[in-house]
Amino acid sequence: MTKALEVRDEYVADYEAFSGNGGSGVPQWFEHLRREAIQQFSTAGFPNSRDERWRFTSVAHLTDTKFALANGERPTLSLGEVKQHILEAGKDQCLVFVNGRHSKELSSTDGFPDGVVAGSLRDVANSGSKRVERHLAKYATTDNPFTALSTAFMSDGAFLYVPQDVILGEPIQLLFLTASAGRPVVSHPRNLIVVGRNAAASVVETHLGLVDGTYWTNAVTEAVVQENARLHLYRVQREGARASHTATTQSHQRRDSNFALTTIEIGGALSRHDINAVLAGQGAECSLYGLTQIQGKQHVDHHTTIEHARPHCKSWEFFNGIYDDKSRGVFTGRILVHPGAQQTDSKQTNNNLLLSKGARADSQPQLEIYADDVKCTHGATLGPIDEKALFYMQTRGIEAEVARNLLTYGFGVEILNEIEIAELREQLDQLVHARLDDGAERRRAVR
Repeated sequence: MTKALEVRDEYVADYEAFSGNGGSGVPQWFEHLRREAIQQFSTAGFPNSRDERWRFTSVAHLTDTKFALANGERPTLSLGEVKQHILEAGKDQCLVFVNGRHSKELSSTDGFPDGVVAGSLRDVANSGSKRVERHLAKYATTDNPFTALSTAFMSDGAFLYVPQDVILGEPIQLLFLTASAGRPVVSHPRNLIVVGRNAAASVVETHLGLVDGTYWTNAVTEAVVQENARLHLYRVQREGARASHTATTQSHQRRDSNFALTTIEIGGALSRHDINAVLAGQGAECSLYGLTQIQGKQHVDHHTTIEHARPHCKSWEFFNGIYDDKSRGVFTGRILVHPGAQQTDSKQTNNNLLLSKGARADSQPQLEIYADDVKCTHGATLGPIDEKALFYMQTRGIEAEVARNLLTYGFGVEILNEIEIAELREQLDQLVHARLDDGAERRRAVR
């Protein structure tokens, strides 16, 4: 039996123990979802390089390391330790999770208007909410083995419901902290966001490592955007240096809705983010923006699919990657236009900047079109900093490393400018600058 099969069987055994112990005490329909998912994972197992979707990304580290469920790990954090990671905007609309479990003590829900439901997914499901039963695991399919694992082990996460006609002026924050200093642990945070008809909300989902140890976050977020509703989801991945992060963000849109996702990837040793958007209502619009800035031997893989299932829908997709040292970025973007989805307008762009000879980027833009009245484009660029632009700035008296950083920053700010929350944009702007300065110092030291 190969190592991957052995590890698969270990997770199936872990599920049986979890289901009979800490995973009990949930509604029957909830447990039914988990049982179906572990059966799916048992059949598929972990992906390998023979799977085209995983050709550029190895998950060997995940199969070589024994991860224990983090549900039993309950580190104590003070409010002061957590506050520094909470945006002032929307501070009273913040749900905090530690090692995958909701912390009522560290969360604040005082700012939510009447009718808005925000809290622990587990608690809301146990309360008998039909909204959770109606939507949970109905969009993020278990043909992805990591989504299947998430569904099998889902225990907690964020549930957010914004009722019809409610416009939220301040962002909602979902803060996921890993704070275990012991053995390698894995958490499977599961989020469900439902924005009602004519409603609007902004959500900031942050994954942050407070330790440098080995751990794994396997997160799934399902977003349902009802008729004429608006949702902007900001996703920030700042895991620890030795962490692994696998994630699925799945959106489902109804007629005339608008969904925007801005995802920032900075942390972790290995990160894989599957982004799937289904435009299931006529006139829906979807925007995906992504910025990756990594160094050392970090590896980030974005795999996106935008499905145009109805006519007169629009989508825009812009992903930029900045890679230094021996880091590697992967982007696979697929636009699928279903039969009958006429008047589709879709654009996909992936730009990659290599700051060193050891850095690498792989880009695979794809179009799959089954309608004849559409406007779809895709493109990708890959290369080092423009030497002519660098030389021009040096002739104007700007030091080489400063000029290099300015040009690189301009590459990243294209995506940062799409962030409408000023405080979040400034915070990420500082992070990008800090990492660029760190790279410049390392290059000076080598000389």
